[in-house]
Amino acid sequence: AFLDGDKLRRFDAVLANPPYSIKAWDRAAWQSDKWGRNRYGTPPQGRADFAFWQHILASMKPDTGRCAILFPHGVLFRDEEADMRTKMIQADVIEAVLGLGPNLFYNSPMEACVVICRSKKPKDRIGKILFIDAVNEVTRERAQSFLTAAHIDRIVNAYRAFGGEAGFTAVVTLNEIASKQNNLSIPLYVKRTNASTGPDLASALRVWRTSSGQLKAAAAELFE
Repeated sequence: AFLDGDKLRRFDAVLANPPYSIKAWDRAAWQSDKWGRNRYGTPPQGRADFAFWQHILASMKPDTGRCAILFPHGVLFRDEEADMRTKMIQADVIEAVLGLGPNLFYNSPMEACVVICRSKKPKDRIGKILFIDAVNEVTRERAQSFLTAAHIDRIVNAYRAFGGEAGFTAVVTLNEIASKQNNLSIPLYVKRTNASTGPDLASALRVWRTSSGQLKAAAAELFE
């Protein structure tokens, strides 16, 4: 942590690519964190993603703070972190969720997402989250995938516009997200158009996991 005396240093902007789902971390210390970074809860021992996320949020300036964090898609829908995710959504700190295409990382086929947060959203974005499905915004050459300038421009323009574009973006209210058990999985909100190609395996798997989790939650509520 960066410190100013005995307090966390606050920043206008934070860009982060934290280690994915690490298991070797001090969960017990987090439960009584002296800087109060655990405001949304304590992550499971096997996945520290939400500890990094909360540290970043706590390191943002209260009026001007913004962040963009590269995460595995699991943070958007995993059941074991649902309570923390729900609290973040209700606090209205999440501004946008961007899904990236596969093979953008050397020697890894994984898809990642970028979560953009603000300490204080503009008035026209309060109570809403923008979802961008940029899984097809990728070019592959010589066994390496990358974003071209055109891909980047399209993504950036979509974020700035903060509007809906069929098959690419959706602006969703927090009430609608709550109706889906505060699941942030992108395919729940950005529907592919008829002109789009069929769902890739990773997207289909995310939807299956989402549906499975919702079914288990509904069954548990039914039999309580």
